Amino acid sequence: MKICIVGLGAIGGLFAGWLASRLPPGEVEVSALARGETLAAVRRRGLLLHGPAGALSLQLRVASDAAELGPQDLVVLAVKAPSLAAVAPAVQSLLAPHTRVLTAMNGVPWWFFSGLAGPCEGLSLQSIDPGGVVAAAIPAEQVIGCVVHVSSLAPAPGEVRHISGTGLVIGHPAGRHVGAMDDRLEATSALLRRTGFTVTLSERIQREVWFKLWGNMTMNPISALTNATCDRILDDPLVRGFCSAVMLEAQAIGAAFGIPIEQRPEDRHAVTRKLGAFKTSMLQDLQASKPLELDALLGAVREIGGRLGLATPNIDALFGLARLLARQRGLYPAAPEDAGLRS
Repeated sequence: MKICIVGLGAIGGLFAGWLASRLPPGEVEVSALARGETLAAVRRRGLLLHGPAGALSLQLRVASDAAELGPQDLVVLAVKAPSLAAVAPAVQSLLAPHTRVLTAMNGVPWWFFSGLAGPCEGLSLQSIDPGGVVAAAIPAEQVIGCVVHVSSLAPAPGEVRHISGTGLVIGHPAGRHVGAMDDRLEATSALLRRTGFTVTLSERIQREVWFKLWGNMTMNPISALTNATCDRILDDPLVRGFCSAVMLEAQAIGAAFGIPIEQRPEDRHAVTRKLGAFKTSMLQDLQASKPLELDALLGAVREIGGRLGLATPNIDALFGLARLLARQRGLYPAAPEDAGLRS
């Protein structure tokens, strides 16, 4: 079985490491698309998978050109959202009619409204996929959505360290029982379980995506704006109240397009608080001078709210402030490129 990991960061590296090290030799051929320092490091000394017994060096076939790897049986797409349009043509080169594409990414994905009945069914989000470039390259029919409940770090290029959690929730955009894809879901689930992931199959993967986003859309950008860990954010009553206001707007949007959330913001804050002094991925990206995933976490929610005629003043404020910070650091497009969004 041929498996290609696109994006050898903290999550993609963990997928690659566990698939390559925990399955019998010869059962799978794990490769990766990489570039720059990561490509050079893995070619030089393999992918370093840190564990309790020390670092394990795993030899992977890595390439910067997808044509070198050819069609795959499974592609794990684990890039950050700002990189998606750039890598989509490469992913397309890895596809055959039977290929599954597991999207292990944060935020609202390009396929979110494919197969989701309701007022936004089939909506193409310009904030995520301007011009539909990604949708044209990676058909939703071949996608397996994945919500990742795993914490890992990439301490250096070509290195990965698992911190906590093993949970994955996977599902097809059109739901379960969709012909051959249902068999592929079961097969993918079984494969990932054998590597150490705890996998749950979802009848409606968009619900899982939206619920995770509901917490991430505040903690991530606010941590970047304040340089604070999640416990400090929630300890400030004014900031916590602002988080709740943002979440209530998103809650109304979800209810309007068919994914209501019954929880209160305070209930979600209590869950987040259990993580302690947690540094979000967006704060880590800011400190590492990497592009910030603002469109996937906030821009898409604004766009959906606009399509539904719902006001989002608190989401707008958070998006505007975080976008300005990112632009000042060169981590978001400098020109106002909000085609399809409210200004």
